[in-house]
Amino acid sequence: MISRTASIALRALLCIAERQELGPVSAKVLARNLELPRNYLSKTLYRLVQGGLLQTTRGRGGGYLLTAPAAEVSLGRIVDVIDPDGSQRRCLLGRPECSDSSPCAMHGRWCEVREAIDRFFAETTVGDLLRPPAPDHRGRSSIHT
Repeated sequence: MISRTASIALRALLCIAERQELGPVSAKVLARNLELPRNYLSKTLYRLVQGGLLQTTRGRGGGYLLTAPAAEVSLGRIVDVIDPDGSQRRCLLGRPECSDSSPCAMHGRWCEVREAIDRFFAETTVGDLLRPPAPDHRGRSSIHT
């Protein structure tokens, strides 16, 4: 659904948000905690700084902090910073043109699913992910992965 880089960005922002009260989180600590190559992660973090989601401080004790409270940062905003052209959807069946006026066999059903996914990313914040999931009426977590 989302690119590997967008997934890493989500993980990094969640990790930073979990430690926000302790101060800036260094790229070295993030890379170790997320088990990612530091150079690759640093490029992703740079894009998040450029997109206004993170601020960086230099020097001893420096690192990354969220620019807004976690409850105000939607997952969709993070993905949009990393994949700004993500809204340009490809046909699941590989057709060069697939639209409401020229749909493939899966178009209608997939649009419903895609809209639900888009709604999830738009409505879910990093702050939501910091709280333990509440069980739903069937005993499962209300956030499904």
